[in-house]
Amino acid sequence: MPGTFRSRSVAKNRWHFDLKVGGSREVPLDVRTQRVKATVERLVKAGATVLRIKDDPGMGLYAAAMQDPEGNEFDVV
Repeated sequence: MPGTFRSRSVAKNRWHFDLKVGGSREVPLDVRTQRVKATVERLVKAGATVLRIKDDPGMGLYAAAMQDPEGNEFDVV
């Protein structure tokens, strides 16, 4: 129908972004975790939603899967 516009995406993301804020594996896991948590907090205040947290010290990993207000998913690692 001409003139209609859908503001919500109904298709899967065409791009998937990883925001790498924690640092490399040379950075201690506790420091990387704090960096990720601080970034997640700022993004939630800006309107993003946390979908899930991956907290696996055995793998040296702390990450958050998030979604922006338009429904696009991204990871903070």
